[in-house]
Amino acid sequence: MATLVANRAMDVNGLAAASRTHTQAVTRNYISQPRLTYSTVSGVNGPLVILDNVKFPRYAEIVHLTLPDGTKRSGQVLEVIGTKAVVQVFEGTSGIDAKKTACEFTGDILRTPVSEDMLGRVFNGSGKPIDRGPTVLAEDYLDIMGQPINPQCRIYPEEMIQTGISAIDGMNSIARGQKIPIFSAAGLPHNEIAAQICRQAGLVQKSKDVMDYSADNFAIVFAAMGVNMETARFFKSDFEENGSMDNVCLFLNLANDPTIERIITPRLALTTAEYLAYQCEKHVLVILTDMSSYAEALREVSAAREEVPGRRGFPGYMYTDLATIYERAGRVEGRNGSITQIPILTMPNDDITHPIPDLTGYITEGQVYVDRQLHNRQIYPPINVLPSLSRLMKSAIGEGMTRKDHADVSNQLYACYAIGKDVQAMKAVVGEEALTSDDLLYLEFLQKFEKNFIAQGKKSDLHTDRQQLCITLCNRNTRTQHFITAFYSHSFLLRSFICDLTDTFIRFSL
Repeated sequence: MATLVANRAMDVNGLAAASRTHTQAVTRNYISQPRLTYSTVSGVNGPLVILDNVKFPRYAEIVHLTLPDGTKRSGQVLEVIGTKAVVQVFEGTSGIDAKKTACEFTGDILRTPVSEDMLGRVFNGSGKPIDRGPTVLAEDYLDIMGQPINPQCRIYPEEMIQTGISAIDGMNSIARGQKIPIFSAAGLPHNEIAAQICRQAGLVQKSKDVMDYSADNFAIVFAAMGVNMETARFFKSDFEENGSMDNVCLFLNLANDPTIERIITPRLALTTAEYLAYQCEKHVLVILTDMSSYAEALREVSAAREEVPGRRGFPGYMYTDLATIYERAGRVEGRNGSITQIPILTMPNDDITHPIPDLTGYITEGQVYVDRQLHNRQIYPPINVLPSLSRLMKSAIGEGMTRKDHADVSNQLYACYAIGKDVQAMKAVVGEEALTSDDLLYLEFLQKFEKNFIAQGKKSDLHTDRQQLCITLCNRNTRTQHFITAFYSHSFLLRSFICDLTDTFIRFSL
C-alpha cells in the first residue's frame, strides 16, 4: 500500500514539473537580437578594416560589408578592444570607402554548407561554386574551425593508403589517418606529383594484398592556394580526363584572388573532409598545396595588425596556427572514416630550415622530400628517399596488410642506397680506379635503383602492368631462386627493377 502511494506521488510530481515547464515556455518573453549595421569605419589597413563604436562585438563573428556600389563582402572579427573591432575581409579591402561602407554584424561564426554532393564539384577559395553547376543543397552547416578531437578517442593509424608512387609506397608508406607533408621547391614537379597521387590513390584492404578501388568509401579533397590560372586549369583538366573528378572535391584559390582568402581555404577543405569522413564514413585523402602561400598570408595579416614578428617576419603563433590545420587528420572511435593529410609546401631557396618546413616537420609524422638534383637528371618523380620519412609506416605494412617482407626489403634498399651515395661521393675525390669491387657493385645498385625504382612515368601506376611484377628466376644461384620464390612470385610493391638487381642485391648479402 505504501509503495502504491509513493508511486502515485511521484507521478503527480512529474506532471506538476512538466506543467511548470510548459507554462514557462508559453509565458516566456522571447527577445530576438536584430542584426546591427554600422557605418563607423575608422580606417583600412591592408586586409583589415577597423570599426569604432560597435556594441558588444564578439571574436570570430562574421561581418557583411556593403560597399557604395552595392558590392557585398564578408569578413571576420579578429580582435576586440572595448567598442573597437578589427575585421579581416576575405575578398580584400580594395574599393572600400571608410565613409560610405556599411558593416552588418551577423552574430554568428563562419560556417560552411556541406553535403556529399560536393564530390565532383569545383569551388573557389571562399567555398562558392565556380563550375557553373547548380547550387549544392546543404545537408548541414559546420564551423570551419572544426571541433577538437579528444586524444583518448583517436585510433592509431594502421591500414595503408597507396599512392601508386614506388618511392612512397615502397619506402615511405602512408597510413590512413596520417599527416605527412611533401617538401618541394620552386620549379620542381610537385603539382604533377599531387595530380598523380589523386589519379592513382586508393585503399589497401587489411588482410588482402590487393587494392580496394570501390568509389563508395574513398574520396579526395583537394585545396590549392595561391596557384596561377595555368596550374588551376591543369588540375581541373587532369581530374576530368582520368575520371577521378567524381571522387574529388576541388577548392581553388588563385594567385589573383585576395591573399586573405587563403587563410580560410584549407579550413573549408578540412571541414568538408570531416563531414565526409565522420558523417558519411568515407576514407578521405586531403591534399593542400601550397602551404607556403598560406603562411605568407598569415604573415601579411600579422604585419597589418602590427604584431611582434618572429623568424623571417612570420608571427610567433604560426606553429599553433599550423597545428590547428594539421591536427585535424586522424581516425576517431565509433566512425569508420578517416582523414589523411598530404600538405605540399615549397621551401624558399631550397632551405629546409626555413620556418615553414621547420615548424611543419615538428607537427607532422614524417616528410617526403622532392630533390632538385634528381629533377635535373630527368628523374621523375624526383623523390629523395634518404631525407624522406614516414613515422607511421611500421603500422601500415607487414603481413596481413601489404607483405611480410615489406619492412626488410625497405630497410635493405635504404642501406644499400645510402652506401652507394657515400661511394659516389668518394669516387669524386679518389676516382673510380681506387674503388674496390664491392664499391663498384654499390655504384651499380645506386644507378639502377634511381633509374628503375624511383623513376616512373607520370602516368605509370604500380598496378598498370601486373605481368611486370613477376620475377624471372635466376638459374645461377639456388639461394636467389629460393629468395625470389618465397617473396616475389606475385610482388605487390616492387616493380620489374628487381629483375635487373637480383644478382647485385644477393651478392651484397653473400
